[in-house]
Amino acid sequence: MLECITVNLAVMQDVQPTSVASRLLGPEDPPPFSVFHREGRAELVMFCDHAGRAFPRSLGTLGLTQRAVDQHIAWDIGIAGLGRRLARSLDAPFFMTAYSRLVIDCNRHPDDPTSIAQESDGVAVSGNRGLGAAERRRRQEEIFLPYHAALTAEIRGRVAAGRVPVVLSLHSFTPVMSGFQRPWHVGVLWNNDARLPVPLMRRLAEEPGLVVGDNEPYSGRDGHGYSIRAHAEALGLAHALLEIRQDLIADDAGQEKWAGILHRVLQDVLANPALHEVRPQPEAAAG
Repeated sequence: MLECITVNLAVMQDVQPTSVASRLLGPEDPPPFSVFHREGRAELVMFCDHAGRAFPRSLGTLGLTQRAVDQHIAWDIGIAGLGRRLARSLDAPFFMTAYSRLVIDCNRHPDDPTSIAQESDGVAVSGNRGLGAAERRRRQEEIFLPYHAALTAEIRGRVAAGRVPVVLSLHSFTPVMSGFQRPWHVGVLWNNDARLPVPLMRRLAEEPGLVVGDNEPYSGRDGHGYSIRAHAEALGLAHALLEIRQDLIADDAGQEKWAGILHRVLQDVLANPALHEVRPQPEAAAG
């Protein structure tokens, strides 16, 4: 548990408070995150780092067209609606970011060059070019840090109370990337702790017609993702990152269908008591 706190505090110590006059978010802007079904009683905490696509009024749309803002470069399409349905059916809290990943990516360490992207999938983000340290700090302090502090408090509080949760990160991926038609319907990303990912992939594969990716279309071993490392690996908690293909959950009908699939699958998998044991991982403290 202390390792996870150290990871987050180390980030916070690098960020000095900005003055009220230079704040990024104004009174008309949404808060940096929200929690759906916070009263959930299941030993499960879910979150999505790319749930929203809001932009602070002070930044406009960072030079992007509305068409670009609507696309996958700005957010994980469909995942907020799917996550809310799943949170209700599984009786678990679901933490959601409000702001576009192009403002600041809450699944990247602030020192990562991709934390505030200057380009995404070939689209230039002109409003992110030439940023000074103070501008970057405002985004970290007002968006990134409150979200991660809330996740830390939720998960740490459960562990301290002896209610060891499973941690599940929800994402969605575009059907085509760099001209490649991705065949997977769902992917499970993971690193060292196989307790949840392996039975989860096995159970997903039992659902009719599903193509399941093992560390596809991205890898949980590439070292870029921040949130799972900080909130699960560093604590020794069972975890996985789920990627659902965006065309499957872009509308209400798709979200309802996939909420049903994942509810069945997770109900079966989460029944294993070994998932609610703290098992520190050898590489978890890194990052």
